[in-house]
Amino acid sequence: MQLTEKGLENREAWEKAGYSLPQYDREAVKKRTKESPFWIHFGAGNIFRAFQANVVQDLLNQKILDCGLIVAEGYDYEIVEKMNRSCDDYSILVTLKKDGSVEKTVVGSVMESLILDSTNEREFSRLKEIFRNASLQMASFTITEKGYSLVNSRGELLADVEADFKNGPERPKSYIGKIASLLYARFLNGEKPLAMVSMDNCSHNGDKLYAAVSAFAGEWCSRNLAEKRFEAYVNDREKVSFPWTMIDKITPRPDPSVEAMLERDGLEHVKPVITSKNTYAAPFVNAEELQYLVIEDAFPNGRPQLEKGGLIFTDRETVDKVEKMKVCTCLNPLHTALAIYGCLLGYDRISREMENPTLKRLAERIGSEEGLPVVADPGIIDPKKFLEKVINVRIPNPFMPDTPQRIATDTSQKLAIRYGETIRSYLKSESLHVTDLKMIPLVFAGWLRYLTGINDKGEAFVLSPDPLLDTVTSYVKDMRLGETQDAEKKLRPLLSDASVFGVNLYEAGLADLTVSYFTELMAGIGAVERTLEKYVNAANDYCPTPVSMKVSS
Repeated sequence: MQLTEKGLENREAWEKAGYSLPQYDREAVKKRTKESPFWIHFGAGNIFRAFQANVVQDLLNQKILDCGLIVAEGYDYEIVEKMNRSCDDYSILVTLKKDGSVEKTVVGSVMESLILDSTNEREFSRLKEIFRNASLQMASFTITEKGYSLVNSRGELLADVEADFKNGPERPKSYIGKIASLLYARFLNGEKPLAMVSMDNCSHNGDKLYAAVSAFAGEWCSRNLAEKRFEAYVNDREKVSFPWTMIDKITPRPDPSVEAMLERDGLEHVKPVITSKNTYAAPFVNAEELQYLVIEDAFPNGRPQLEKGGLIFTDRETVDKVEKMKVCTCLNPLHTALAIYGCLLGYDRISREMENPTLKRLAERIGSEEGLPVVADPGIIDPKKFLEKVINVRIPNPFMPDTPQRIATDTSQKLAIRYGETIRSYLKSESLHVTDLKMIPLVFAGWLRYLTGINDKGEAFVLSPDPLLDTVTSYVKDMRLGETQDAEKKLRPLLSDASVFGVNLYEAGLADLTVSYFTELMAGIGAVERTLEKYVNAANDYCPTPVSMKVSS
């Protein structure tokens, strides 16, 4: 069995092996898509293939849509060259369910794949042709939050961005420069309306995309490199919109166990390709069954009935509430807590952590006891039910090969939003007291313990990538298990850093508790497990004596 047009001619063999196949005339859909594209997506990665592409597949099967998707890749061209095109733009979605069942779907809704390369005349001309087409309603993006940044860590313009500002829209090198150039082509062809929809997992993602694109429009117009009206076009929400969205679906790296399963089915050429940019690309993507995509309903050129595929369209305020529910209380904080302690306790799967009653209870307490009291109910998704699915279905799914090490990546960038928002809500509340927060400080202390790079057995482990790793590890580098003299003094600058924790922990009244927990976690081999059992399973009002209140003997 080969994942190509020719290989799929033997539908009986695929169906006998348990695969769901496209139920539409793909050649006819491909022709209509080429002539009248309605949706182009930038970012040919796993989340797109598992989510957006499968939604469109379902709608094509139901005859609700008669056009498919176009995907473009602007970071790692080899994904398109070595994976999309070698499989005739087909992919396989393997949905892994908590009960152990597996759904295997051949997704064929991508009708064309392109490379976002302005030096490639054929590819870039085709992209401009698509953007000029009046039928285009949406350009969407999953390019990661870093993809929208125009500056480096020092706040300096990236070299390609600076060059693009000076050279104009003809042959831009930077990612957003190329996107702005395509939008300029649409502007020149009658100022046609379009929705520019970031679907990346970051707060107020539409604003990030808008800020980047509008920066190019402003620079080009001020330098007379583009028509003056282009800047006004980008800033006119009746012409170009930048909706906020909230996306939620876990799609880990292609897993060897899934690869082996497909090989047993008789599928050929399923091994992942590791590109020169270290991207793991495979003809399949493994993903969880649950998914959410909430979108601000701002589409100046209209939109298809994607709500019939499960997407939720609403207003900006509701998108914001859903995002905060997920990121600040009901999912991401739980994941980060499990990632930190999973690394310390030697786990290689997030799901296996949920078999540990103490770690499961930690997740429950962070979500239900400390998070839910400050959640603003968005109305379209019930926070309590969402949290119950996270704890009982999503995270414990043993067939989801997600690791604490992956989720621990960039933790210094996550703490402020995942926990700081909740702390600030407690500080502002007249009925809630920040001193009732016991598990969030335990997570902070766990992260400080994690930064030592020594697990609970006393063995060294590799810290996950983090842009502030050198800075934050410097505060604990001289500390050893059982030797935490002057811990509070050494940690004070970090605990005071609101950019890391979202608040100054001293001003919030949580620094002493965090240090007390940290001291216990550092007591020796096995101290992490003992400390978790002691405080996670304790009564809600039980906490250690803050270090500043301890009496010397």
